[in-house]
Amino acid sequence: MFQEVISNSIRFVVAIALQVFILNELRLGGYINPWFYVYFILMLPLQTPGWLLLSLGFITGIIIDAFSNTYGMHTIATLFIAFCRPGVLKFLSPREGYEFGARPTIDFFGIPWFFAYSGILVLLHHTLLFYIEVFRLSEFFYTLLRVILSSLSTLILLFLAQYLAFRKKE
Repeated sequence: MFQEVISNSIRFVVAIALQVFILNELRLGGYINPWFYVYFILMLPLQTPGWLLLSLGFITGIIIDAFSNTYGMHTIATLFIAFCRPGVLKFLSPREGYEFGARPTIDFFGIPWFFAYSGILVLLHHTLLFYIEVFRLSEFFYTLLRVILSSLSTLILLFLAQYLAFRKKE
């Protein structure tokens, strides 16, 4: 239990630091904005209670908002995926259910499951975030392109993080 808290705390600090100090400074043509900090919410244990999930989503979003001067946009989007995560997990659950102690990683569930899980939540996050940012439908297709390209770049980073952080021990 204590080791899980320590590893999640380290994951939180690394995801926030990577987002704030590196990814927020990247300018990739205005279309691509990888939001890697969602990694923290996605990698929380499957048994995380709803109140804790929402609290951590709020804290994560508010910290990113503070560093990005976005006035609540990341908080709303992160709270939204924290709220949707249990439903997505239920939708993607294996027939026999999740075993106790399973983590939402490629090692536990495989690439197709992780791609569906992270893809759904990242797409939900980015869609809400970018449409709140624009807040008008006149730029619908431009914003949709940003959502798709940013979601793909975020998924690439998530998969890289999976292979760097959760390599199978031999």
